[in-house]
Amino acid sequence: MKVEKLVEIIGAEFYTGVPDSQLKALCNYLMHTYGIDSHHHIIAANEGNCTALAAGYHLATGKVPVVYMQNSGEGNIINPVASLLNDKVYAIPMVFIVGWRGEPGVHDEPQHIYQGEVTIKLLNDMNIASFIISKDTTDDELAEAMIRFRGLLSEGMDVAFVIRKGALTYDDKIVYQNDYTMTREEIIRHIVAVSGEDPIVSTTGKASRELFEIREANRQGHQYDFLTVGSMGHSSSIALGVALNQPERKIWCIDGDGAALMHMGALPVIGANKPDNLVHIVINNGAHETVGGMPTVASDLDIVGIAKACGYPVAVSVDSFDKLDQCLAEAKVSQQLCMIEVKSAIGARDDLGRPTKTAKENKEIFMNYLRR
Repeated sequence: MKVEKLVEIIGAEFYTGVPDSQLKALCNYLMHTYGIDSHHHIIAANEGNCTALAAGYHLATGKVPVVYMQNSGEGNIINPVASLLNDKVYAIPMVFIVGWRGEPGVHDEPQHIYQGEVTIKLLNDMNIASFIISKDTTDDELAEAMIRFRGLLSEGMDVAFVIRKGALTYDDKIVYQNDYTMTREEIIRHIVAVSGEDPIVSTTGKASRELFEIREANRQGHQYDFLTVGSMGHSSSIALGVALNQPERKIWCIDGDGAALMHMGALPVIGANKPDNLVHIVINNGAHETVGGMPTVASDLDIVGIAKACGYPVAVSVDSFDKLDQCLAEAKVSQQLCMIEVKSAIGARDDLGRPTKTAKENKEIFMNYLRR
């Protein structure tokens, strides 16, 4: 189905969301049509933020907004849906567009399997009526579903379109890029060279895939690394938990700008605890690059200033390998909590692989290594 037809049939004037590769056609259409326009399209930090933002739009205009997300974001919307939107509370109508990763019977990565199994159930539990869009869904079928949905929306209910893999198409090509030259994979290679046998907690997406492949290329084991393949935004909190309970070890966290934004409340908690053995590295390319390259607000954000305000004793930003190597070497011997923001280009190798070990295997060898 052409994404233009989906947008036409829904008939909404405001979209907000967190990008998803399953919804790349929609994301590219919105970026091509509106860019980031506060009146029509905003990419927010997490799906709960999107839902609250969309609620504010409805309160101000009386119109029905659209929130788009990967199904992993359902967990982030449960609270605002149940305690804000629900017809027993404020009865705020909203259309959700949900990318169905891990759909039963469709091969996907381990972090998506259970989420895929419960995607429709969670919507049902939240009293959100759903309609599944497949490659063969016709325009007439979608229009009929929207007629039914409009009746529910008029009563203050919420509805969802669940998008199967490959269901939406968009012909125009969108290229996302910035002015930085360091690639994320090479940045991680430099981190690995300095961290040595120190444990690393890496964020979800291509960063963890690149870390895995670097270990393979170096003929190293994978016991040093906890690859946070799901749970976007939580790798820094995982690293904090490890650092506080392994005080004799230097712990490194490889984070991304989109992930750091998603649950930024972790920063003041880390800063308040001040583990002197934690190095928090935020690779900032200003993009949700793993799911297509759509922008985050991090390009214009003073991450160093935020980290210092949150209690990080040391926080620096680098945009060259010379500066990166110097800061990594200083962090290696430092006895203080450190934040290093690294400005990165957008992009990854086309032939980037995926971890060949299961998530449970990764956990077990990492835990065994920490016990030594």
